[in-house]
Formats: sequence, structure tokens, C-alpha cells
Amino acid sequence: MMLVSWATRIAEAPKTDLDFWKTLFPVAVAHTIGHVAATVSMSKVAVSFTHIIKSGEPAFSVLVSRFFLGETFPLPVYLSLLPIIGGCALAAVTELNFNMIGFMGAMISNLAFVFRNIFSKKGMKGKSVSGMNYYACLSMMSLLILTPFAIAVEGPKMWAAGWENAVSQIGPNFVWWVVAQSVFYHLYNQVSYMSLDQISPLTFSIGNTMKRISVIVASIIIFHTPVQPVNALGAAIAILGTFLYSQVNIQSLVV
Repeated sequence: MMLVSWATRIAEAPKTDLDFWKTLFPVAVAHTIGHVAATVSMSKVAVSFTHIIKSGEPAFSVLVSRFFLGETFPLPVYLSLLPIIGGCALAAVTELNFNMIGFMGAMISNLAFVFRNIFSKKGMKGKSVSGMNYYACLSMMSLLILTPFAIAVEGPKMWAAGWENAVSQIGPNFVWWVVAQSVFYHLYNQVSYMSLDQISPLTFSIGNTMKRISVIVASIIIFHTPVQPVNALGAAIAILGTFLYSQVNIQSLVV
């Protein structure tokens, strides 16, 4: 999509150099691991459960920053992690279709995205690349990283078998579902990067919380996912904790 946009001059192509791609590489590695792990998770457990666990990403961010980077945070930030961790734990132990691979996939995705954000913040200082173009370059490098591993682990034969199985179960519309999912997933991530340049951190945090709620509720309705009241309570606590963390974090930056 972005190659077409650059070729037709709908969007201005970024001016990059070798140093840009070197600093982008570790970001792309973490980005690839994060998305692959999340996809594996959603293939093993309910989409709603994956997103409930992924709402615990702030806890990983604080812990990694504290123990690997030596950063310190005010007490309210640490306290805001308690409902996140407690809510995720409550949702996990009460999940009807719990699967360890799915759970670990979501946890690995959280950790990978935290390192992606750290590498991105440290490596992209002073780089004059817009959010839209930055994500486009990141996606392209991630594709180059993932392709050889995908061929080695799965290969064309497994792809063909999986494709035939999907078409036999879903029908010809499977192709359109894949296209639609690819386009909308790309647009979702691209708009997220673009919005960072256009809105305040407070607005972004509120929007991110609402997005998480929308995905969880929509997936439960569409896929008819059975949910126990205590499981829903855990999800609500975790999401509320994520929102509180974002507000406390913003206030600490302002102060």
C-alpha cells in the first residue's frame, strides 16, 4: 500500500540512510516477534482473552524499564500496576478455554512490544521521518525478517495445505476475508503511529483504552465467546488499571 502511495506521490517517500535502517533493525525484530506471538495466541485462545492479557503491557514496560534500564517511577505508577496484574491474573485463572501456548504467546507479545517501544524511542531520536512512513518502513523490514523463518518453519507445502483447508471450511469468501483483514490491520497500526504526531498523550491513552474495550466486547459478541462473570470482572479491572496507569504516567511526565 505504501509503495503505491509513494510511487503515485499520494504520500511523500521518506528520506532515509543506512544509519536509519540500522537503528530500525532491532525495532523490526521486536515488532515481528510481537505480532507473530500475538497471532499464535489468538490461534489457541479466544481473541478477547488475548487482548485481556495484552492489556498488561504497561506492567512489562515498567518492569523492563526499571530492571534493564535503571529508570525509576513515582509510587502512583507502581500502584497502578496492581489492578492490571490482578485483573489479568483473575481473567487467566477463570478462562474457560485456557491454553498455555495462547497465554504465553500473549505474554511474549507484551514483552516484545515493550522492547520495540524502547528501541524505537532510543534509536529514532533526531530522525525526521513521519509516523506513517516510519511504520511503513518498519513493516517492510519486518517482512524481510519474517519471510525466511516462515519458509523454514512452515514452507510452501504447509501453506498450500492450510489454504486448502481454510477454503474448504469457509469457502471462496476466505480470500476476501484475508484481504480485508490485511488492509484493516495495516491501517489500524498505521493510523496509531500517525496519531502520535497529531494528538496529546491523554487523548491517545483514552482512545487506546476504548479500542481495547471495543475489541474485547466485539470479539465476544461475534464469536459467541462464553464468559463467566468473574472473568468479565478480571477483564474490567485490568482495562481500568491500564487506563489509570496511562493517566498517572502522563501526570508524572507533566510534573
